[in-house]
Amino acid sequence: MIHKTAIIDAKAKISQSANIGPYTIIGPNVQIDEETIIQSHVNISGYTKIGKNNIVYSFASIGSNPQDLKYKGEKTELVIGDNNVIREYVTANPGTSGGGGITKIGDKNLLMIGAHIAHDCLIGNNVVIANNAAIAGHAEIGDDVIIGGNCGVQQFARIGKMAMIGGMTGVSRDVIPYGLSFGNRNYLGGINLIGLRRRNVSNKEILTLTEAYNEIFKTEHLHDNLTKLNGEFKDNNYVKEIVDFINKDKKRPICTPFSK
Repeated sequence: MIHKTAIIDAKAKISQSANIGPYTIIGPNVQIDEETIIQSHVNISGYTKIGKNNIVYSFASIGSNPQDLKYKGEKTELVIGDNNVIREYVTANPGTSGGGGITKIGDKNLLMIGAHIAHDCLIGNNVVIANNAAIAGHAEIGDDVIIGGNCGVQQFARIGKMAMIGGMTGVSRDVIPYGLSFGNRNYLGGINLIGLRRRNVSNKEILTLTEAYNEIFKTEHLHDNLTKLNGEFKDNNYVKEIVDFINKDKKRPICTPFSK
């Protein structure tokens, strides 16, 4: 159903089962798939693809030009997956030619009121980004991450799978998978035990992960500590994710307990 007051370019590709609310504006290069609901007063522009069963609340701005002075109007994309909830005043920008040309938001995410997803970000699945949190350009957010309200994630930062970021945290350092991070400039406060238990990770696995965490971060010399990890830790999938994350090429330093 398309409300009679909605303004939709004739070139836009809108599924017949999508629902477009009053006073919404949709540009010519937009694609919206089945059962997605776009409420009133939403602006969707650029080369934007929105998947199935999403709901976009009023006053969201999706696909407008990147906030990057180097952007000169080149064709870039914003791709949003399925079953996302995008609340009021959320902004999401497409990529830039210098950053890969695409911004991706996965499936089953909750973007709360006022959240911002900048150009060239890669957002995984089952992510919660709370009110007024701002994710700067080129950031990578893994699956099952929770980012608290009023957080600021700096450009090129990485936040690993199932990490949790406390409210009002400035994320200037990469956060390991399963990490718990907070502070004016973020430091590592341990393992996200609550998140792991919510995902029904066994107590044995959590204990192994906690022991490995203590070994990895026992001193500031992370790479030396990694070389001393015993085989039991290295063979554990959860620990392996952390080790691979630390060793991966990166733009920002790793957040540690010593980052205060």
